[in-house]
Amino acid sequence: MKLRLVLLAALLAFAAPTWAVKGAIEPLPFQNHAQEVRFQHLTKQLRCLVCQNENLADSNADLARDLRLEVFQLMQQGKTDAQIKAYLVARYGDFVLYQPPLKPGTWLLWFGPAAILLAGGVVVVIAIRRRRRLADNHQGAATAGPSGEAPENTGDDW
Repeated sequence: MKLRLVLLAALLAFAAPTWAVKGAIEPLPFQNHAQEVRFQHLTKQLRCLVCQNENLADSNADLARDLRLEVFQLMQQGKTDAQIKAYLVARYGDFVLYQPPLKPGTWLLWFGPAAILLAGGVVVVIAIRRRRRLADNHQGAATAGPSGEAPENTGDDW
Protein backbone atom coordinates (compact mmCIF):
# COMPACT_ATOMS: atom_id res chain seq x y z
CA MET A 1 0.00 0.00 0.00
CA LYS A 2 2.79 2.37 0.93
CA LEU A 3 4.62 1.59 -2.32
CA ARG A 4 1.50 2.43 -4.32
CA LEU A 5 1.22 5.83 -2.65
CA VAL A 6 4.87 6.58 -3.36
CA LEU A 7 4.46 5.55 -7.01
CA LEU A 8 1.29 7.64 -7.35
CA ALA A 9 3.03 10.68 -5.85
CA ALA A 10 5.99 10.22 -8.21
CA LEU A 11 3.66 9.90 -11.20
CA LEU A 12 1.82 13.09 -10.25
CA ALA A 13 5.10 14.94 -9.69
CA PHE A 14 6.35 14.01 -13.15
CA ALA A 15 3.00 14.64 -14.86
CA ALA A 16 2.42 18.11 -13.37
CA PRO A 17 4.81 19.95 -15.75
CA THR A 18 2.94 18.53 -18.75
CA TRP A 19 -0.29 20.07 -17.47
CA ALA A 20 1.39 23.47 -17.35
CA VAL A 21 2.30 23.19 -21.04
CA LYS A 22 -1.40 23.06 -21.92
CA GLY A 23 -1.69 26.77 -21.12
CA ALA A 24 1.33 27.75 -23.20
CA ILE A 25 0.96 30.53 -25.74
CA GLU A 26 0.42 29.14 -29.22
CA PRO A 27 2.54 30.55 -32.05
CA LEU A 28 0.69 32.63 -34.63
CA PRO A 29 1.47 32.56 -38.38
CA PHE A 30 3.19 35.93 -38.83
CA GLN A 31 4.06 37.10 -42.33
CA ASN A 32 7.48 38.40 -41.27
CA HIS A 33 9.65 39.10 -38.25
CA ALA A 34 8.69 42.79 -38.14
CA GLN A 35 5.03 41.87 -37.76
CA GLU A 36 5.87 39.52 -34.90
CA VAL A 37 7.91 42.24 -33.14
CA ARG A 38 5.03 44.69 -33.61
CA PHE A 39 2.58 42.13 -32.19
CA GLN A 40 4.78 41.49 -29.13
CA HIS A 41 5.22 45.22 -28.54
CA LEU A 42 1.49 45.87 -28.81
CA THR A 43 0.41 42.98 -26.58
CA LYS A 44 2.84 44.13 -23.89
CA GLN A 45 1.05 47.50 -23.83
CA LEU A 46 -2.34 45.84 -23.29
CA ARG A 47 -3.56 44.46 -19.97
CA CYS A 48 -5.08 41.03 -19.48
CA LEU A 49 -8.60 41.68 -18.26
CA VAL A 50 -8.80 38.69 -15.92
CA CYS A 51 -5.24 38.54 -14.57
CA GLN A 52 -3.92 40.73 -11.82
CA ASN A 53 -1.37 43.14 -13.27
CA GLU A 54 -0.30 41.00 -16.24
CA ASN A 55 -0.08 41.95 -19.89
CA LEU A 56 -1.58 40.07 -22.82
CA ALA A 57 1.81 38.85 -24.01
CA ASP A 58 2.58 37.05 -20.74
CA SER A 59 -0.87 35.82 -19.71
CA ASN A 60 -2.02 32.22 -20.15
CA ALA A 61 -5.70 32.99 -19.43
CA ASP A 62 -8.27 31.93 -22.01
CA LEU A 63 -9.51 35.50 -22.43
CA ALA A 64 -5.95 36.72 -22.99
CA ARG A 65 -5.49 34.05 -25.65
CA ASP A 66 -8.70 35.24 -27.35
CA LEU A 67 -7.59 38.89 -27.16
CA ARG A 68 -4.18 38.03 -28.62
CA LEU A 69 -5.92 36.29 -31.51
CA GLU A 70 -8.18 39.31 -31.96
CA VAL A 71 -5.17 41.66 -32.02
CA PHE A 72 -3.48 39.36 -34.54
CA GLN A 73 -6.58 39.35 -36.77
CA LEU A 74 -6.85 43.15 -36.60
CA MET A 75 -3.19 43.39 -37.59
CA GLN A 76 -3.86 41.06 -40.54
CA GLN A 77 -6.67 43.40 -41.61
CA GLY A 78 -4.13 46.23 -41.84
CA LYS A 79 -5.17 48.17 -38.72
CA THR A 80 -2.60 50.43 -37.09
CA ASP A 81 -1.59 50.11 -33.44
CA ALA A 82 -3.65 53.20 -32.60
CA GLN A 83 -6.72 51.75 -34.33
CA ILE A 84 -6.32 48.43 -32.52
CA LYS A 85 -5.99 50.17 -29.16
CA ALA A 86 -8.99 52.40 -29.92
CA TYR A 87 -11.06 49.33 -30.81
CA LEU A 88 -10.11 47.53 -27.59
CA VAL A 89 -10.70 50.64 -25.46
CA ALA A 90 -14.13 51.11 -27.04
CA ARG A 91 -14.94 47.51 -26.27
CA TYR A 92 -13.33 47.02 -22.82
CA GLY A 93 -12.63 50.52 -21.49
CA ASP A 94 -9.39 52.28 -20.53
CA PHE A 95 -8.52 49.45 -18.13
CA VAL A 96 -7.25 47.40 -21.09
CA LEU A 97 -4.35 49.86 -21.51
CA TYR A 98 -1.36 49.59 -19.18
CA GLN A 99 -0.96 53.37 -19.35
CA PRO A 100 -4.48 54.77 -19.58
CA PRO A 101 -4.80 58.39 -20.78
CA LEU A 102 -5.00 61.15 -18.18
CA LYS A 103 -8.62 62.32 -18.28
CA PRO A 104 -11.35 62.82 -15.67
CA GLY A 105 -12.53 59.23 -16.03
CA THR A 106 -9.07 57.86 -15.18
CA TRP A 107 -8.01 60.27 -12.44
CA LEU A 108 -8.66 57.59 -9.85
CA LEU A 109 -6.29 55.21 -11.66
CA TRP A 110 -3.56 57.83 -11.82
CA PHE A 111 -3.94 59.62 -8.48
CA GLY A 112 -5.77 57.04 -6.34
CA PRO A 113 -2.65 55.27 -5.03
CA ALA A 114 -0.96 58.57 -4.12
CA ALA A 115 -4.14 59.82 -2.42
CA ILE A 116 -4.42 56.62 -0.38
CA LEU A 117 -0.75 56.87 0.61
CA LEU A 118 -1.17 60.53 1.60
CA ALA A 119 -4.31 59.76 3.63
CA GLY A 120 -2.46 56.95 5.41
CA GLY A 121 0.40 59.33 6.24
CA VAL A 122 -2.05 61.88 7.67
CA VAL A 123 -3.68 59.19 9.82
CA VAL A 124 -0.27 58.09 11.14
CA VAL A 125 0.75 61.68 11.98
CA ILE A 126 -2.55 62.32 13.78
CA ALA A 127 -2.23 59.06 15.73
CA ILE A 128 1.35 59.87 16.79
CA ARG A 129 0.41 63.39 17.93
CA ARG A 130 -2.60 62.08 19.86
CA ARG A 131 -0.45 59.47 21.61
CA ARG A 132 2.16 62.05 22.57
CA ARG A 133 -0.53 64.35 23.91
CA LEU A 134 -2.10 61.53 25.96
CA ALA A 135 1.32 60.47 27.24
CA ASP A 136 2.14 64.06 28.26
CA ASN A 137 -1.24 64.42 30.00
CA HIS A 138 -0.80 61.07 31.75
CA GLN A 139 2.74 61.94 32.83
CA GLY A 140 1.62 65.35 34.11
CA ALA A 141 -1.27 63.80 36.06
CA ALA A 142 1.03 61.18 37.59
CA THR A 143 3.52 63.77 38.87
CA ALA A 144 0.85 66.03 40.31
CA GLY A 145 -0.47 65.25 43.77
CA PRO A 146 -4.13 64.90 44.75
CA SER A 147 -4.44 68.67 45.07
CA GLY A 148 -3.15 69.10 41.51
CA GLU A 149 0.23 70.48 42.64
CA ALA A 150 3.53 68.77 42.04
CA PRO A 151 4.91 66.97 45.12
CA GLU A 152 7.93 68.36 46.92
CA ASN A 153 11.29 66.93 45.99
CA THR A 154 12.77 65.53 49.19
CA GLY A 155 15.83 64.10 47.52
CA ASP A 156 15.31 60.48 48.49
CA ASP A 157 13.51 58.54 45.81
CA TRP A 158 13.77 55.29 47.80
